[in-house]
Amino acid sequence: MHRNGPTEDIDESALRVSAPKDQAAGVTAVAVALKRSVEEMGVIRTARTLSRVNQAHGFDCPGCAWPEPTGHRRPAEFCENGAKAVAEEATLRTVTPEFFAAHSVEELADKSGYWLGQQGRLTHPMVLRPGATHYAPIGWDDAYRLIVDHLRALATPDEAVFYTSGRTANETAFLYQLLVRSFGTNNLPDCSNMCHESSGAALTSSIGIGKGSVSIDDFGKADLIIVAGQNPGTNHPRMLSALGTAKANGARVIAVNPLPETGLLGFRDPQTVKGFTTGIPIADDFLQIRLGGDMALFQGLGRLLFEAEDRAPGTVVDHAFVEAHTAGFAEYEKQTRAVDLAVVAQATGLTRAELEHTARLLAEAKSVIICWAMGLTQQTHAVATIEEATNLLLVRGMIGKPGAGVCPVRGHSNVQGDRTMGIWEKMPEPFLAALDREFGIRSPREHGWDTVDAIRAMRDGRGKVFFGMGGNFVSATPDTEVTEAALRGCELTVQVSTKLNRSHVVHGKTALILPTLGRTDLDLQNGAKQQVSVEDSMSMVHLSTGRLRPVSDELRSEVAIVCELAQELFGPDHPVPWREFRGDYDLIRDAIARVVPGCADYNAKVRQHNGFQLPHPPRDAREFRTGTGKANFAVNELTWLPVPEGRLILQTLRSHDQYNTTIYGLDDRYRGIHNGRKVILVNQADIAEFGFADGDLVDIVSEWTDGVERRVTGFRIVGYPTPRGNAAAYYPETNPLVPLDHVAARSNTPVAKAVTVRLERHRHE
Repeated sequence: MHRNGPTEDIDESALRVSAPKDQAAGVTAVAVALKRSVEEMGVIRTARTLSRVNQAHGFDCPGCAWPEPTGHRRPAEFCENGAKAVAEEATLRTVTPEFFAAHSVEELADKSGYWLGQQGRLTHPMVLRPGATHYAPIGWDDAYRLIVDHLRALATPDEAVFYTSGRTANETAFLYQLLVRSFGTNNLPDCSNMCHESSGAALTSSIGIGKGSVSIDDFGKADLIIVAGQNPGTNHPRMLSALGTAKANGARVIAVNPLPETGLLGFRDPQTVKGFTTGIPIADDFLQIRLGGDMALFQGLGRLLFEAEDRAPGTVVDHAFVEAHTAGFAEYEKQTRAVDLAVVAQATGLTRAELEHTARLLAEAKSVIICWAMGLTQQTHAVATIEEATNLLLVRGMIGKPGAGVCPVRGHSNVQGDRTMGIWEKMPEPFLAALDREFGIRSPREHGWDTVDAIRAMRDGRGKVFFGMGGNFVSATPDTEVTEAALRGCELTVQVSTKLNRSHVVHGKTALILPTLGRTDLDLQNGAKQQVSVEDSMSMVHLSTGRLRPVSDELRSEVAIVCELAQELFGPDHPVPWREFRGDYDLIRDAIARVVPGCADYNAKVRQHNGFQLPHPPRDAREFRTGTGKANFAVNELTWLPVPEGRLILQTLRSHDQYNTTIYGLDDRYRGIHNGRKVILVNQADIAEFGFADGDLVDIVSEWTDGVERRVTGFRIVGYPTPRGNAAAYYPETNPLVPLDHVAARSNTPVAKAVTVRLERHRHE
């Protein structure tokens, strides 16, 4: 059954603002999820699909990477935004060759990302040839030959960029990096470069592994949970259930955020009687921190912990843990005792009483978890900030014990699994050596380009072929004008996609769209049903099995696309058994078991009821595989963000009706924004000081050291309880304001949470 997508695009004149909500989820969330699902999928398809989301024998939600419970799973083991993600993928709307014949690329380029995504699933491979105005159908074999011709024409394999979205499953990711390294490059940028690369860099330095050290069960054992720079109510709604369990078991929750996020204020669990009535408050304390002040907070808390230790020696610092398992404690203590608490208060906007209260809770708790997301990772000093948070846990011995540890909460559903499978431009030598032994290839050792460096290379003419395995590169990356020009300069751009997005209309001289199966789709190879596997934020690996009939017989699985391209590129004598891998995914998992650390006996373990958890030495045995052989205390100079006079520090963020660059709808109901997206949230006192009024239309101009003016126009000012000097607006609409070179030290992550801007009154043209 085919359905057409909507014909109307966003009308910002219909934008309406109401008071923010004080509770998340509840009956409204259920109603919205069901309404969107039925609109996209129909009643029968909705019932069949949602009943299998995140179930042991179902499919993994294509939304966030929050883990499933290890015990009983609810009949509806999904959240509102998970239902929206499933509906987007399992929609009955389709984008056919007739659609492309009716719409020129120029016409499509004028549409919003929301409109493009709402048109539905892609059904056929399409090509845009030089000088053409419309995409036209192309056969799969011809598409592969076109790609191979361009790859072989390159002066070096390093002129190609192979991007990966975190939606890609483990089997695809493993084969994709194997193809890329067989070709001869490590240019494997991925979406992790733009979100949790800072977490990986900090944790690898501090504890020897770039992953979180807690499991979902640890939340029920924690005394204190700090949630910093994160909005679970929108970005990871099922996390609220875990926090609710923690609260029921006596835990205290502290929210650290510039904005009062609804989910952390109140949560109505739609799967309990109480949730439908009164709900529960989640955050016991809300520290409304200024943007960029988190590092100062963690350093100030460190000083206050040492002062508490002085008052009661042996009760705060876990000396046994520090002496046995850490290095650098003396240097850290010396630096931290010298922290100026007056500067901390200035940097954070918090009172001395708030700091002392938080430090007391931290000192008294028997088990502490610190969670964070992109509010911490997308700062210039992000790596140091996360190191300072980890320092607090090391002081208290909170690594490798129940109910305690570090918890970077990742976004895309398999972004962590992709990295485990080798999607990284700097994979370590043991992985590359194992890959070479298994397949008889010679992987390149020179590090490749991450996302920012890939854009720079394409901008400068050094990157000539771009291959995107999922995602929406154009809308996910910073400095939109520069990124779009970089892609348009490529000889070939290839997008492996389920739905239409901005990256299909910002293209190279030749462009391909290759339609692929989604998580919900039935994957048959050689007549046999195939399964894929994914890894969640807490290192749990499990199977995912789609059952829906694909919307077109022309769709190919990502595994099939990689294998068929490899066969065309390398020929029949290549040592990798591409044809066999395409027909039987168990064979891929057997190879993963022999190459990837912690994946021995992969096929058997992944078929266990809850899958299996990958090893984590700090969590499992307090073993720290760092250069010192111990967990390392970091010593960092205090860095924070003063606000220039007459300016604001802007953070970009998601709407509640959005997942990454995918816009589900136009209502951010928790923040009270309806029927539009071009808003900037500003403190009422700042609005008055700048001579504006709530509701005025302004242009936002970012200021950066290169002197280039970056401007977005026609944004409505919305008075909102942000800290003075701070503001917030949605991405990707404000991605043009983020300079390409505005990156985090040591991780090269784009800094989207600390952009200096000025507001100018909008003049209608």
